[in-house]
Amino acid sequence: MKTQKARRYVVRSAKAAAGTMLAAATVAAMTAFAPIPQSAPSTGTRVAGVQSDLARAVALGQVTPEQAKRFQDRITKQIAGGA
Repeated sequence: MKTQKARRYVVRSAKAAAGTMLAAATVAAMTAFAPIPQSAPSTGTRVAGVQSDLARAVALGQVTPEQAKRFQDRITKQIAGGA
């Protein structure tokens, strides 16, 4: 019976982790599909937008601060690289 409970805990933990990353990706995608302004925003403006979106996701408990930091670092590198 203990292995069944342990397995259930692992499955629930994996689902929770997947759900939080999905929430972070959703927040990031919302900004990606926003209407395109006439002039392209600067890199600083884009990074500031990502920061504010992730801060909101952390405040809502959708992601942990550590997850937000890792995601922000990855997105910042992509934005700086022109991707």
